[in-house]
Amino acid sequence: MISLKILIADDDFLTRMDLQEMLTEMKHTVVGTAKNGREALELTHKFRPDMVIMDVKMPKMDGLKAAKLITGQKLAAVLLLTAYGDSEIIKKAIDAGVVGYLTKPFSESDLSPAIQITWERYKEFMKLKKQKVNLKEKIEEDKRIQKSYNRC
Repeated sequence: MISLKILIADDDFLTRMDLQEMLTEMKHTVVGTAKNGREALELTHKFRPDMVIMDVKMPKMDGLKAAKLITGQKLAAVLLLTAYGDSEIIKKAIDAGVVGYLTKPFSESDLSPAIQITWERYKEFMKLKKQKVNLKEKIEEDKRIQKSYNRC
């Protein structure tokens, strides 16, 4: 079992405490808790967690907007935790770069596989992004070489 640094973001105090207890029992380190999306973004910058487990509906900045900013800046994997499972929310979560989705209510037996799958998908995604950058650089280098041959 992997051990990750995790940030929890949920506007409900009891959910934050339950999650923290479950994650600690699962041998993860909870680096911080946030009660809204803006705070989640700030704490993600500050603590650099491996993963953020975040609710959708929160004050100041909702979880989808915060997730989009976190994933867009490649700061952490995001596992969305929500009571909502409708197709519109799911589409918005996908568009925001969320790689894991768990509906409330949940148990530790639901949370553990969701974390593992989210983490593995995130690592694959980051590896693909790196390969994309390397391929772009290779293409640009090949273009420069081709131009120099064309001049000769």
